[in-house]
Amino acid sequence: MDLNEKEFKAFGKSMEYLSLYYGIFLILWGLIISFISSSSSMTSYIPTFIGLLITIFSSLSLFFPNKKKIYMHIVVLFGLITALGGLDFLRGLINGSAFINFWADLTKIIMLITGSYFVYLCVKSFIFARKIKEETE
Repeated sequence: MDLNEKEFKAFGKSMEYLSLYYGIFLILWGLIISFISSSSSMTSYIPTFIGLLITIFSSLSLFFPNKKKIYMHIVVLFGLITALGGLDFLRGLINGSAFINFWADLTKIIMLITGSYFVYLCVKSFIFARKIKEETE
């Protein structure tokens, strides 16, 4: 993270593009896992729905850069919802029912880990933007 650059990057990508890729990952994860597990439950599509929202708002931040701040705050909110949704795995772990439904619990773990890391990167990005703003004032 170089303060000489005007934009935070992770894995060589701006947060808008990283968010777009993360949203697409969640969409595909929900669709593929629902297909593999032959699930008829709408809850197996939760990552898909969240990923769709992340994809929409990260795309909006790319198309409307003057509104990027609000759109990216909405994106991080859905990232946080993803991580919090993944915490449900701990309930099954505590009451001894972990991995009774393997695909559901795997999805919860993926949501917890990727959602937490995504929110971490978003927070780092917001801190970076704040430092850049303070430097230019």
